[in-house]
Amino acid sequence: MTEQDTPTGSGQERPPLLINFQYARDVSFEAPNAPAIFGEMRSSPEISVNVDVQAHKLDESRNLYEVRLKLGAEGKVGDKVAFIAELDYGAAVTVNAPEDHTYPLLLVEAPRHMFPFARNILADLTRDGGFPPVVLQPIDFVALFRQRVQAAQQAQQGAPAGGGNSGGDGGTA
Repeated sequence: MTEQDTPTGSGQERPPLLINFQYARDVSFEAPNAPAIFGEMRSSPEISVNVDVQAHKLDESRNLYEVRLKLGAEGKVGDKVAFIAELDYGAAVTVNAPEDHTYPLLLVEAPRHMFPFARNILADLTRDGGFPPVVLQPIDFVALFRQRVQAAQQAQQGAPAGGGNSGGDGGTA
């Protein structure tokens, strides 16, 4: 190993995934039936959640990527929409691993590190909108990655991909 192979010349290997910085790309909150919806709520709204992970290379000369974790939550009271909250949360990450490890690092490990911060933003957003905070349970990014791989394999074989929109679709690395 040479001095160039280490970030500080300290003799330590670089980590396989380095999160350089994280940021909110886009944040949106709507309460289309406010204020009337607050009078109709007898309990917490029925919540549906959508999750998507995407990644793409930012710099061809380095192993620098952008990973985007997209979270959406919709709350309903009966058949009326109480709120729609959407968060597009990004991170610039460096991958220091063999190419066959790049996809799992970008689509499993990076969002696993990003998730707690994105979850807090979504909870604050819904609470600040006047509703109970949406506190997401941990997400199994490994399962989402496996679904993505399976769907890609089925697409290559010409078979329709099954499993619905579980949130793992829509990204390239």
